[in-house]
Amino acid sequence: MNKETVRNRIAEFGVVPAVRVFSAEDALFAVDAVSASGLPIAEVTMTTPGAIKVISELARSQPNLIVGAGTIVDIDVARRCLDAGAMFLTSPGLDLQVVEFAVKHNVVVFPGALTPSDVMAAWKAGSDFVKVFPCSVLGGVNYIRILRAPFPDIPLIASGGVTQTNVADFILAGATGVGIGRDLISPEAVQRREVNWIRELTRRFMQIVKDARLQRAA
Repeated sequence: MNKETVRNRIAEFGVVPAVRVFSAEDALFAVDAVSASGLPIAEVTMTTPGAIKVISELARSQPNLIVGAGTIVDIDVARRCLDAGAMFLTSPGLDLQVVEFAVKHNVVVFPGALTPSDVMAAWKAGSDFVKVFPCSVLGGVNYIRILRAPFPDIPLIASGGVTQTNVADFILAGATGVGIGRDLISPEAVQRREVNWIRELTRRFMQIVKDARLQRAA
């Protein structure tokens, strides 16, 4: 799957599930539940034990899944993730070396950014999206709306504090997509292996995003 296809699919669905769990087995279970719900995207965070092995297994067993690596903090980890089969890289903050590495290797990247200066620097460096994280700290929905004014052409992914009750507002405020962790992949659901719980949440988030986009277009 080439870079353009990955970028377009992320933009199309607008929901990036962040898999941040306590074991490799938990991660595989969570991703299977999400992908079975019709969402072919998963960000496996490096805080998950055995994360790189999880990425490798998913890349091997689910070729149609857009599996990415999250919480990338340096080039060495980024390289290992790409070698394992990661199709996108994302980070909690702005590390221009990681962005440049991704651009050089023709892979989708969306670094974390919080200030307008961060957003500008990330975009100028060649990011495909800019992840506003943690956006809840500076006002959540209102902050996304404020950023959209000077940066109407930069695709923003709102992350940090996105829930069922406010996800539509983020889309209406101008976010291209949202990153969601425990509010989509509930730790309790994973622990109890409640696959239908995760599937229901996944479908619900996807539908809310779709409806909000239609409302914004109208």
